[in-house]
Amino acid sequence: MSDILLTDAQREDAEHTLETINDWLRWATSQFSGHGLFFGHGTDNAWDEAVALVLPALHLPMDAPNTLLSSRLTTAEKLHLSVLIAKRINERTPVAYLTNQAYFAGMPFYVDERVLVPRSPFAELISQQFSPWVQEPENVMRILDMCTGSGCIAIALAQAFENALVDAVDISPDALAVADINIQDYQLQDRVLPILSDVFSGVGQEKYDLIIANPPYVDAEDMGDLPQEFHHEPELGLASGEDGLDVTRQLLANAAQHLTDNGLLFVEVGNSMVHMEALYPEVPFTWLEFEQGGLGVFMISKADLDAHFGS
Repeated sequence: MSDILLTDAQREDAEHTLETINDWLRWATSQFSGHGLFFGHGTDNAWDEAVALVLPALHLPMDAPNTLLSSRLTTAEKLHLSVLIAKRINERTPVAYLTNQAYFAGMPFYVDERVLVPRSPFAELISQQFSPWVQEPENVMRILDMCTGSGCIAIALAQAFENALVDAVDISPDALAVADINIQDYQLQDRVLPILSDVFSGVGQEKYDLIIANPPYVDAEDMGDLPQEFHHEPELGLASGEDGLDVTRQLLANAAQHLTDNGLLFVEVGNSMVHMEALYPEVPFTWLEFEQGGLGVFMISKADLDAHFGS
């Protein structure tokens, strides 16, 4: 069934037959399972995918009580859900783009196809204030969020480090427009500044206590093998040359001059960590482990950057 589209007849049958939110959650789960979707934008199974679509589409909280889920839907609501479910299946559109909502670090963010769907393991590090590497979070005053996209990492950093000003930089004006929506929504205009910048080009001589970077890191081979869902995302946020490290090389070459004396650089490179280890066997990257899943994030100090990449 994976190659068969959801037909208009199936949609109309659902609209006439299904009554409650639970009915639609069950039907969406069955359809998602049967049509061979790829789950990689915030969920990893058909049920969670259905919940992530149906509840926000009805303007309901993700933790809506079970009693509410037995409520009957209006004709307009049923039509709205059937259209969204069909787009998820037939066009392989990620749910976050259908609902314009994605969660990161437990917080909702506005997203659309101008930015990647948030899914970074940085959320776990931010919730821990980068312990044990950051000993005194209250003394972190300046943070750079490199390749900010939707601004979710920058905003979560501002929430975790209450004394810090956060520069949220991106090469994409479209991405920065989305980031600004989220900055306004969280009323952090005085602490999170969106900046148009090609890596460090837009930050002048500013120095930071922390630089957090989630750059594009998909290599050419993996770009060719990505599931259809990922092709809805901006390629600018995914692809980074043959080995996936074009932007990361620029970060390593220039980060030291933008870090304070005790500053730290954290970078996510995903599966391209294999290329990193082959390219820089002598560099003392600290590869981080995550309780909630995720890989390919390293930490390196200003001192080690100076020693191995020059000041």
